Amino acid sequence: MKVLVINCGSSSLKFQLIDSDTEAVICKGLCERIGIDGSQIVYTPEGKDKITKVTPMPDHNRAIELVIEALTNKEDGVVSLDEIGAVGHRIVHGGEKFTKSVVINDEVIKAIEEVSDLAPLHNPANLIGIRACQKAMPGVPMVAVFDTAFHQTMPEEAYLYGLPHSYYEKYGIRRYGFHGTSHSYVSKRAAEILGKDPKDLKIVVCHLGNGASVSAVDGGKCVDTSMGLTPLEGLIMGTRTGDIDPSVVEFIMKKENSTVADVTNLLNKKSGVFGLSDELSSDFRDLEDGYVNGNAEAKRAVDAFAYRVLKYIGSYVAAMGGVDAICFTAGVGENSGFVRKLICERLTFLGATLDLEANKVRGKEQIISGADSKVTLMVVPTNEELAIARDTCALCK
Repeated sequence: MKVLVINCGSSSLKFQLIDSDTEAVICKGLCERIGIDGSQIVYTPEGKDKITKVTPMPDHNRAIELVIEALTNKEDGVVSLDEIGAVGHRIVHGGEKFTKSVVINDEVIKAIEEVSDLAPLHNPANLIGIRACQKAMPGVPMVAVFDTAFHQTMPEEAYLYGLPHSYYEKYGIRRYGFHGTSHSYVSKRAAEILGKDPKDLKIVVCHLGNGASVSAVDGGKCVDTSMGLTPLEGLIMGTRTGDIDPSVVEFIMKKENSTVADVTNLLNKKSGVFGLSDELSSDFRDLEDGYVNGNAEAKRAVDAFAYRVLKYIGSYVAAMGGVDAICFTAGVGENSGFVRKLICERLTFLGATLDLEANKVRGKEQIISGADSKVTLMVVPTNEELAIARDTCALCK
């Protein structure tokens, strides 16, 4: 079966066409600046060069039409429309309603709408993508794969906030976690690499990129994760603060005469390593270069980031009562041996040692722990699109 994977943002749409039998990517691409001047579709058919087409894209319906045109056109298309057997949609927030991927129907769409206030920037865009695909490909089965689903196995003690319980009962205010498809894929793949059953392993997954999160996976199930009601909680990230005293919001509002919207924008888009480095960069490649070359602002930001990751790893080892493997994934986790070293060299209290030569790896599966290490340190590249395609295929065959 050929599965089309769709990931809709408010003004973008990422896609991949995957052959579920071989798990090969037949084509992948991105629609950018939807509803904005200068919109374009950029895509790469298997075995061919990248193709860019600048074209008006007033809405997601037109974006989906352009994706289908790209996949099926006579010149560089890779498939006929009737060969697309199913569509998998990444949905950011499923609330407590969804603990696994589901075939999309009217009831599912209504449920996604009902939790949209928990992800107001994402779920509405995800729903637009679903409806656009339904319009363009009537009769093709579609599946919703939720970022939050993998974390729904967290126990109550891990997901509740210290608020009056009525706020959870009335509004669903609790910790949900995100990057679930990545944490699920990486933890399962790590077990495969180690030749063990996931049920027999305690794994910490560090999804480190511009958005970053850590999860504790015990026996194949998530028992804790660093993001919360929204992706703002947890690690210091590219532009997000991560954990912060809530009173800081009121303090800044009074000092700066700011609105809630102003401070929310500050916490999400102007903070993290970007803010800590005095706006030097949110890109860890720039920060690493600055760190190596003695830039104090870059060092401050990267050290704080690495410390926060270290702290979460330690807390999750305590929560699980041990750890067998610590996995690094996503843009920074997969490619920055420098950042991995800053974290791993402080894990000696676990009996973990780092193989400095193996740690030079970029973007490839690799065990990077030393031969005498009591904990397996690993680089496991994530593949969220493949995870979505697998779930979609399983539900549509």
